[in-house]
Amino acid sequence: MELRRLGDGWPSWAGRAALVWSAGYAAGAAVAALTGPAFGYALLGSLHGTAAEWILAALYGGAAVLAGVMLRRPGLRWPVRLAWPVVGLCLTSGFGFLFSLTRVLFFLSRNQPPMDWAAWTNEGVAVAGSVLWLAAALAYRRRARGVCPHCGGGRSRVDAPRRTRAAFVAVAALVPYTVMKTAWALGSTIGYTGEGSPGLDPHYASDLALRLYAHGVDATAVLALVGMGLALALTTAWSARPVRPVLLGLGWAGAATLAPFGVFLAVVGTLMWTGAVDVGFAGHAPWVVLVAYGGFSVYGLALGRATRAYQLRTRRACARC
Repeated sequence: MELRRLGDGWPSWAGRAALVWSAGYAAGAAVAALTGPAFGYALLGSLHGTAAEWILAALYGGAAVLAGVMLRRPGLRWPVRLAWPVVGLCLTSGFGFLFSLTRVLFFLSRNQPPMDWAAWTNEGVAVAGSVLWLAAALAYRRRARGVCPHCGGGRSRVDAPRRTRAAFVAVAALVPYTVMKTAWALGSTIGYTGEGSPGLDPHYASDLALRLYAHGVDATAVLALVGMGLALALTTAWSARPVRPVLLGLGWAGAATLAPFGVFLAVVGTLMWTGAVDVGFAGHAPWVVLVAYGGFSVYGLALGRATRAYQLRTRRACARC
């Protein structure tokens, strides 16, 4: 009952929670910079050290100041424009946590680097911060617009769009990747000019992954099919609990993870072809990174649109406005 009451009252406490979280996260970064313990603070998941910790302390300290302004001046419109980049900053800091499944899979494979539990925990805290800041930004914007802070005064479920096209776009975005990885598992080398088997490194792959690959099944292609199924499931009218929270959680998590991940891979691939960096994609044709891996970004964006439509279509009428 208390948890339900807490969830129902989120517009009233989200701003204060974002302020406390930002101040605490900034203080932790400053302590790490001053004393040197490995708290897991890093920029873009890879830039570690005192400089990165001070930068994060300054950024999240500024976020705490912004949260204070939002609490004291609820009628302004400009703070929310800065709140959305803070949400993105938190997701960037917690980017690795969104791929926790891959980190867990490390235990099922060989010769993987040891798990950095401090970094993993820190990234999880950052993801929690992104949720708090998203709630605070939504509540602040809705109050500034004079609409219901709980539902936003949006359209009713009857008028909500289905966005079936978005789901089909999400499915189509993963088709090149799925076909390519399956073709590689079946013995083809299309788009691959390097040595060894494309798509699978026997030095790291688990015994299960090797057995599946030997029978023409790539594990990541199977995950892509699951992602397609999720996109299509969002076109339905399932609203019964616990189905709805599960679909919304998977949909928003997939959108937040894969939309920036595809852009990251496309940028890295471009830098690799220009000779600026060497990240191990040398044996792949340019279209592999742009079309197959870059499709993750298209999938993430389309999945987010389909998830939003599903959320509007299946929500219950707001009893507070």
